[in-house]
Amino acid sequence: MKKLNFIEKFIFIINSILAFALLLSYALPYLPPEHFSFLSVLVLGVPFLIFTNVLFVVFWVLKIKKQFILSLVILGLGYPYLFSFYNLKSSNNLPVQGEPISIMSFNVKGFNYKGVDTKERLENTINFVNSNDLDIVCFQEFALGKKARMKGFKKVVVDKSSDGNNKSDLAVFSKYKVLKHGSLDFPNSANNGMFVDLLVKNDTLRVFNVHFQSLSINYDIEILKDSDKENLAKHIGSIFRRQQQQVDVLERFKSESPYKHIVVGDFNNTAFSYVYRKAKGDLVDAFSAAGSGFGKTFNLKFFPLRIDYILLDDSFKISNFETLKVQFSDHYPIKSEFYFN
Repeated sequence: MKKLNFIEKFIFIINSILAFALLLSYALPYLPPEHFSFLSVLVLGVPFLIFTNVLFVVFWVLKIKKQFILSLVILGLGYPYLFSFYNLKSSNNLPVQGEPISIMSFNVKGFNYKGVDTKERLENTINFVNSNDLDIVCFQEFALGKKARMKGFKKVVVDKSSDGNNKSDLAVFSKYKVLKHGSLDFPNSANNGMFVDLLVKNDTLRVFNVHFQSLSINYDIEILKDSDKENLAKHIGSIFRRQQQQVDVLERFKSESPYKHIVVGDFNNTAFSYVYRKAKGDLVDAFSAAGSGFGKTFNLKFFPLRIDYILLDDSFKISNFETLKVQFSDHYPIKSEFYFN
């Protein structure tokens, strides 16, 4: 640290701490929250760590100091990992024939957001979906939507587990014939997952629609700053342990599926997490394949949080991914187009 003045030395100490934290975060997708619950909380801060390390590189380069190498090397080591946070791609111009299949996932928060009448919110949401060219629509927190109808769609709603216990409503609307559906029965939780088998081009496609355990915290930045950090970390750690149990259930259903499948939904966790890695498995993240920018799906000020996903079988050709910026919920709907082979 020669040739650095006192302030620069202090800045480099902070730089070193945050660079090490980013390096540590690269291991988080492989650390089960059951055993590393407190450490797993770090996944929520990975976007901040990436951003600050980029700023440190720029700072030291402008100062013409070799200290820029530290953050640059750490960022370089996580190069593939970083594209879960920001993607330069916009679309895949694929030489394919026929019409793509479009699918959307949307946590509608029970059609109760910012005090708007639930019936009005439901009507606005359904009109929005009807105005888009969609073949499959998956909803999470679909409460009060059982009577919802969309022209040309077949509807499946799951609001109970197989033992009759109430769950947060999930729904799938499809223009394809529904062959079979069922609940994933997440244990000891109001959250749940479902599957729907659809007849697509004389073949069967299984769609998993999941809503992993909610964090149940106030996402207001100022409130988070004033929170009891230790208790907050313990709470989030316990939620991540529940999510691990739930993704284990999903993984079992996926392994037993005889069909090509898609996983969509609200994971309530980032793409740097154990839960995301397990849910993704051999599937392809539509955002990574054909999205662009930060891919923000949750409406949190000043923080690009991506917690909603569309994961597709690697045999599908993904042509497009979009985050649709409408203010019907605290989540943004996400949409992808793909070719079913």
